[in-house]
Amino acid sequence: MIGYALVFAIACFSIALLLNLFRIVRAPGVTDRILALDTMVVNAIALLILFGIDENNGIYFEASILFAMVGFVSTVAYAKFILRGDIIE
Repeated sequence: MIGYALVFAIACFSIALLLNLFRIVRAPGVTDRILALDTMVVNAIALLILFGIDENNGIYFEASILFAMVGFVSTVAYAKFILRGDIIE
């Protein structure tokens, strides 16, 4: 039963990633693209967690933590670049 739920959740998050990719390509502004990239990071983290549950392997959980840290820092850096034009002052 858990296998069906995992397959359904993986399919839903995969569709969400595709919709985010569409939003990145067709977004009207830069801020919309930043938000779509941040949402893609969240969806990718969810997929890594689901793969970890499916494979019963802890390396996916560690990878998701690293991906979350890198995604957060990159989102903040990109937003700061858009606001000020410079990342390091």
